[in-house]
Amino acid sequence: MRYDEAANFLLDLRRYRPSPGTESTADLLSWLDDPHEGPEYVQIAGSNGKGSTARMLERVLAETDLDVGLYTSPHLDDVRERIRVNDRIIPESAVTAFAERIQPRVTEQAADNDAPTFFEVLTTMALWYFGTENVDVAILEVGIGGRYDATSVVDPVASGVTSVTLEHTSVLGDTIAEIARDKATVAPAERPLVTGTTGAALEAVSETAGRVVTVGGPDADVTARYGGATEHYEGRVDLDAEDWAVETTIPLLGAHQARNAGIAAALARQVADVTDADLARGLRKGTWPGRFEVVDREPLVVLDGAHNPGGMTAVAETLADLSYDDLHVVVGSMQDKDHAGMADALPEPASVLTCRPDTDRAEDQDVLSTVFERHSDDVRARSSVEGAVDRAIEGADDDDCVLVTGSLSTVAEARRRWTRCLVPRTVDSLNDAARVLERAHVTSPGIWRMRAKGDHRVISTRVQKRQAQYLKEEMLSLGGECAISGLNDQHEEYLDVVLMGTLAQYNRLLDKLDGQPFGLSVFADELQDTLDIRSDSPETAYPWETGTAVMGILNVTPDSFHDGGLYETTEAAVERAEEMIAAGVDIIDVGGESTRPGADPVPPEIERDRVVPVVEALQDHDVLLSVDTRRAAVGRAALEAGADILNDVTGLDDPEMRFVAATHDVPLVVMHSIDAPVDPTADVEYDDVVDDVLAELAETVHRAEQAGLDRSQIIVDPGLGFGKTQRENFALLDRIDEFHALGGPVLVGHSHKSMFEAIDLDADERGPATVAATALAADRGADIVRVHDVKENVDAVKTVLATRSDDG
Repeated sequence: MRYDEAANFLLDLRRYRPSPGTESTADLLSWLDDPHEGPEYVQIAGSNGKGSTARMLERVLAETDLDVGLYTSPHLDDVRERIRVNDRIIPESAVTAFAERIQPRVTEQAADNDAPTFFEVLTTMALWYFGTENVDVAILEVGIGGRYDATSVVDPVASGVTSVTLEHTSVLGDTIAEIARDKATVAPAERPLVTGTTGAALEAVSETAGRVVTVGGPDADVTARYGGATEHYEGRVDLDAEDWAVETTIPLLGAHQARNAGIAAALARQVADVTDADLARGLRKGTWPGRFEVVDREPLVVLDGAHNPGGMTAVAETLADLSYDDLHVVVGSMQDKDHAGMADALPEPASVLTCRPDTDRAEDQDVLSTVFERHSDDVRARSSVEGAVDRAIEGADDDDCVLVTGSLSTVAEARRRWTRCLVPRTVDSLNDAARVLERAHVTSPGIWRMRAKGDHRVISTRVQKRQAQYLKEEMLSLGGECAISGLNDQHEEYLDVVLMGTLAQYNRLLDKLDGQPFGLSVFADELQDTLDIRSDSPETAYPWETGTAVMGILNVTPDSFHDGGLYETTEAAVERAEEMIAAGVDIIDVGGESTRPGADPVPPEIERDRVVPVVEALQDHDVLLSVDTRRAAVGRAALEAGADILNDVTGLDDPEMRFVAATHDVPLVVMHSIDAPVDPTADVEYDDVVDDVLAELAETVHRAEQAGLDRSQIIVDPGLGFGKTQRENFALLDRIDEFHALGGPVLVGHSHKSMFEAIDLDADERGPATVAATALAADRGADIVRVHDVKENVDAVKTVLATRSDDG
């Protein structure tokens, strides 16, 4: 079974069950020999805030030594987002393996007119995957209610109920109390239920659960105070309980998120031995896309998937805490929602743009316009989300706010303006073309027919189904090609597409896309940037903007894998730096902590004391200085001492790092890293190492950009040697140019690494191989190479650049 066949099988399942219950999920798990019996489980129920709470809890538990699973719904872009282990989504290979195993049983049940639903099968897949991955704890976001939800097939060790509003009344009951009682049935047997409910809902929850831990106001067991937004659009939160207290910031704004943070903290303390520091650090990492997510600043652009009056009320309260002039609303919603109630809950907007997301369940934009005409004199309808967002931003002043809301489907389509990757593919043969098409899940006949057309410029990306069909028709009319995923276009999923054509054909395509509906004119702007056509040459400020720059490694450590102990003193380090400068180095990267396999972490004060004197001694030399660190405090000290670049080998594991770089307005290297220092026992599975690393880095880049950095300042490093096999490291090196899809410079760090064991080289024999890899990286478009031996690698880069010279 191919992945697109497996995904189609899952997405084709019915969405609703005539009679609720957990029996169908239990049957499927029994068919699989009950793989879910190993982990402990936490259930989180509620009307609003379940996903945010689950995410914050997962991030707190990740600060311990536990392996943690997370199951949430819905997804924004890819159905696999719903299932994560240690913050990595379930791989396509696992989805395919599960579908192959479960399909006979689902078919058998369908023949008896008792087929399981999509949510029941997805829940089964999550529990199966958590069991096969041997996670310690898995956090399950409850779908509807609690009593009959598919996730209630487990016996939780801890549970929470976030809030209760009138919802799903045909299933759960007609009153707040009835709905609260249903949700409270997730209460664990041996621990109190943690809840943020109040009033009649709290009374009903307490009656049902027996024992509760309340979170919220001054009389609660855990008080949760919201201190407003910081300058970086994080929320200040104070949590206090009888025997613990935490003061931190979280990346989720609003008083309701402070309460959710308190629920997550209380649950974490029930489940694991977490410290106050674990709570503070984990909560700050609890990003949750599309939930009052600030994605731009001039104007302020906020994405929030609120889809009911309660959610909109929370949005309005959070907006009241921010400073802006006029509010411009972009709204797209589903047909079964309370549109009037949602509109009533929002502040009065200066303008409204209604739109329709690309799903059959979406409400018509003209219907929404009629609703919002009661609240604004400036209401216009647009056919697509992307087009509406583009128009709203264009019409707003820098001090205004643009709010995109109404549904997560609307937010998902809007968010792609900031996160979509158009990946330039390296295609040098029919086999390369076939590989690119296969990774886009094109059917086998399609691969055979279209692979010969991938001999020009090849771009892979993900688009809406209506965008995909238009692109295919236009590229074919121009003599090019557009291959579309075999994923069934009847589903509410984005589709992989592969565009293949000459630059002339792409130029004509840009003309055809100009002014088209469905967000295609916005897509055209991104395509133009990716192909680097019709654009002026930018001014240059950094050495990598005119060719491949060489970054010299200067480890002032006793235990680095290649040069540890050689430059421990400031004098020895300066002497080494001056040798590198004489050899033509562009950047010197000073590191005070080893990330080699098995290295012991260094206290931050020791790392700082190693790095800062060297930076101070070198700040007047004619070279850029970078600091190689995973700690924001060390990075800040180095920048204040005169460093020019931050090099974060953990990909923003320290949530303060991105703000340090933005405040100092310096380039930031973000590396794809599973563990730093490297865990040699880590077993990481990739479907395609380049595509998977690209996808994971895309969110890291987005977070850095949200902090205030420009894409041109965010340097991406695919992390050779960090959680990859030798073969995967060479694949990353071979396809390094594809990382330019992330919009910034690309760095390769390969010097003397164990990947060269693949060609039978011991640690002391890897110098020539490093030079060869430098030449390959430069030839394939790397902007920066990070090396120990400067002169040899500078010569390699010069040789590559000489092949491109126009001089006679």
